[in-house]
Amino acid sequence: MTHASGAAQAVPSALDPAQIPCWLAPLTRGRPGVFLDYDGTLTPIVDRPDQATLAAGTRERLARLADRCPVTIVTGRDITVMQQFVQLDQVGYAGCHGLDITGPAGSGLRYAAAATLLPEVDAAEADLRAAVAGIAGVLIERKRYSASTHYRLANADDLPRIDAAVQEVARAHPDLRREVGKKVFELRPDIAWDKGRAVAWLIDALSLDRSAAACIGDDETDEDLFEMLAVDGVSIVVAHDDRPTAARWRVRDPAEVVRVLDLLIEALSAA
Repeated sequence: MTHASGAAQAVPSALDPAQIPCWLAPLTRGRPGVFLDYDGTLTPIVDRPDQATLAAGTRERLARLADRCPVTIVTGRDITVMQQFVQLDQVGYAGCHGLDITGPAGSGLRYAAAATLLPEVDAAEADLRAAVAGIAGVLIERKRYSASTHYRLANADDLPRIDAAVQEVARAHPDLRREVGKKVFELRPDIAWDKGRAVAWLIDALSLDRSAAACIGDDETDEDLFEMLAVDGVSIVVAHDDRPTAARWRVRDPAEVVRVLDLLIEALSAA
């Protein structure tokens, strides 16, 4: 999908009292589902990916929400890593930007979009580790379906060198594509699949109403979700400042995401 571009847009706050009924009402009329990014959405962005722990209060809210409607964590991370962080069997997980999907425990829901390309990801991971071995502060994170190069801890002067190294590895593995996130380059299978397509698949698999689907995310990859729900559904970007986005509402940080979860729990309980 084509991500939002151009000048920053002023989208209304999801917590504006005048806006709350606009996005809550559709979720109480149909069969709802909630789709949430993790890093930067449920937890603050941290320097090291292994330190992005979930607050106990947020976990409790996710459990309460999952009692009222299907909840899925849609993330660039591996499903196994997310399960360790979230520690909830009653939610679903769409890992590796939706390439790997599993439903709540006992649901039997499972989908793997690019299993045949795992050997290519293995080879790219090895090449990346060799390519950036001499650059301080660079972390290579292997996920099942992707290899990520984190440079948040690297010297800013080394960014062109890091970028060039990742691009060289990408050229050597044409079945993978290079994606750019927050202080990260990622190589993952170059197939027609993204978070938006994954959630569209889940909406059908879970027999949800698209108009009653809500997604919240902060990263560029979440724009695929927002665009998928551009006509109907609820899309909320997590961003301190106005930025180009296809989302219809905005919150500023994970603390405001928690307030959105509280509103969802209250509204769905009443419904």
